[in-house]
This record gives sequence, C-alpha cells and structure tokens, in this order.
Amino acid sequence: MRKFVLCLACLALLAAPALAGDTIKVGQLAAVTGDFAAYGVAEWESVKIAVEEINKAGGVLGKPLELIMYDCRTRQEDTVNAARRLVEQDKVTAVIGPNGSGLCIAAAPIFNRGRVPNIGTLPTNPQVTVDESGRVRPYNFRICFLDPYQGAIMAQFSAQNLKATKAALLYDVSSDYSQGQREFFIKNFERFGGKIVADEGFRGEDVDFRSQLTNMKNSGADVFIYPFMGKSLPLAVKQARELGITTPIVGGDGYGDFMWEIAGDALGDTYWVSHVDRYDPALAGFFESYLAHTGTECKEFLNGVLAYDCVYWLKDAIERAGSDDPEKVRDALEKTSGLKLLHCVLTMDENHDPKGKDGVILRCDPKQQKALFFTKLRPE
Repeated sequence: MRKFVLCLACLALLAAPALAGDTIKVGQLAAVTGDFAAYGVAEWESVKIAVEEINKAGGVLGKPLELIMYDCRTRQEDTVNAARRLVEQDKVTAVIGPNGSGLCIAAAPIFNRGRVPNIGTLPTNPQVTVDESGRVRPYNFRICFLDPYQGAIMAQFSAQNLKATKAALLYDVSSDYSQGQREFFIKNFERFGGKIVADEGFRGEDVDFRSQLTNMKNSGADVFIYPFMGKSLPLAVKQARELGITTPIVGGDGYGDFMWEIAGDALGDTYWVSHVDRYDPALAGFFESYLAHTGTECKEFLNGVLAYDCVYWLKDAIERAGSDDPEKVRDALEKTSGLKLLHCVLTMDENHDPKGKDGVILRCDPKQQKALFFTKLRPE
C-alpha cells in the first residue's frame, strides 16, 4: 500500500507573536479540498473570524487563541492523521470540526485516548458521541442535532405538511450520514402511517441517478426523500426534473447555496431541514463580517454559523473551567447549560448532544434563487 503522507493545507496563527505557553492552542479540522470543500471552506473562514474577534477583545483568560488548522480532505485516513498530529504534536486544548459523521467517528479514538475534547460542527450520526456499545464518548461533543432528530423532522413534515403517504428514497450507501437519515426517516414515516414504495441507493462518487430516479418515479411516490449531501444533491434534483418528475423533494441539512449553480430553477418545490434560517436578523452581523473578511458571501451558511458558534462555545467553556487544560475544558463543555449563541441557546444532554433545538424547514424559491424560511418543527 502506498504510504500516506499528511498534507498540511494551512496553518493559521491568528494571535500576536507570543512566547510558548502564552497562547491557547485551538485545533481545527475541515475538508477544504475534496467533495465537501464548499462546506469546509465556510467553516475554516468562520472559525478564523471568531478567533480574530476574540483576540481583538482580549483573548481568553488573558491569552490570545492560536488556531492550528489541517485540511482533512473529506477522507477518514487524512482526518485520523491530522487529529493525531493536533493531539500529540501540537498539544491543542480542543479541536473544532470536522463536519462529516464518518470523519468524526474515525478520529474519535484519537481524541479519547489523548484526552482532548473534539466539537463536531455538523456530524449528525448518533455514533459521533456514543459508541456502538451505547457508551458516551467522553471527549466528543457536537453543536448540531442528530440524524434521528432530523429523520423524524423530515418524516413529520412529509406526512403532516405535505400530506404524503408514499415515499421514495435515494440515499448514499457509502455515507454514515446518509444511512442514518434514511433509517430514521423510514422508522418515523411509517409511524405516521406512510409507506416506503422505493428505496434506491448509490455510491458517493456517482453522478448519474437516472436509473434510480426512474424507478422512484414509477413507484407512485408522492414525496422524494434525499438524505445526502455534496454535489450529488443538486445533480439528483436536476436529473429528476429533467425526467419530468414534479414530485416534491425533501432533504436533510446538506442544502447549500452552491446548489443553485448546478440545479438552478429545478430546485423549485424542494424542502430542506436546517439548523438555522439564513435570513434570521440575528445572523446579519455574522454574514457582514464574513463578506468583509473573505470578499464573498457565505454560501454554505449552515456550516459557517455553526462553526463560528463552536468557537464561542469553546471560549465559554475555557472561561468557566478557568483553565486551558483539555480535561478541565472537557468537563466545562459537558456542563454547558443555557448558553446564548448566535443561532441557539445551547444546553448539553447526557450524550453530549444539544437538547431541544428546533428544526427549520427551508423552501427553495427559484425567483429569488434562495432557500427561504418555511416553518419550524420539533419532532413529536
């Protein structure tokens, strides 16, 4: 087997020059190349913005934050190697990211053996924070809600809001994220009296879904479910409409504004679960800062907002711990309760997951080329 060489994409030191020990080292893992690059770049830029803001305001415990970032390239082996470097060589206090469930699960043993807390930005699979035996991973946390929660929201919205009784699914068989959403959608849709009439799989690198979509069309489904993410998402939307399929499409939190560049008006009558409403006035300041810092809009707004809030959550935990010792910070993260962040009020449950967050449903509007707020749901 070819020996793997870790590629350091970028090392961002956002603190003023300081002697060793005079900064608090914070690691970040983000896929800034590969299939999830659009999401990873948004997270990287947003974390830099938050770190810069905090340092300008005096840092944390009188010390500036020093950000050390590695590109995990949407690959598990890259993520594991980068995590090991952050824990064993860089000696960080905590690590933010990545966003993928499979990536976080692969790196979890590194963080738990090294006793360094890891905060996932958008890894929604339950096994990110709880292992296969049902035990909580002590050093793993997340700021997003989970696939069971998301699958339940998708099912409830399809059954109650869209009045759907027959669903057809298209999912990525190679993705933990996609597998989890599929499983929990089916369970909850059937609980609402719905029936699964087609269940079609593909692999993440696929770009042609016409065969699966034809089967879904012929199934008589009154809603299509797309529990996956990346470039496959707009391609599958576009190809469905090219086949003359007008059935409403419901997906998870993989939606990103980049999809308009690929699918365009085909995104009409599609609905997406989200953790935030892009046009919530409370987020306006963040988006202004992002534009000022990068010269571009934050198209992957969900990743950007959650990554930004992760930094402020970590800041709060370090302050409550009164220390940048990773184990003390871990204890403070676990005890988080009623923390006001940009997109939510955050309280951790016993599994290191957010408690009681609402799910936002976005509806794509071809006229405005935007995904607009449609409704909020909390699973019954």
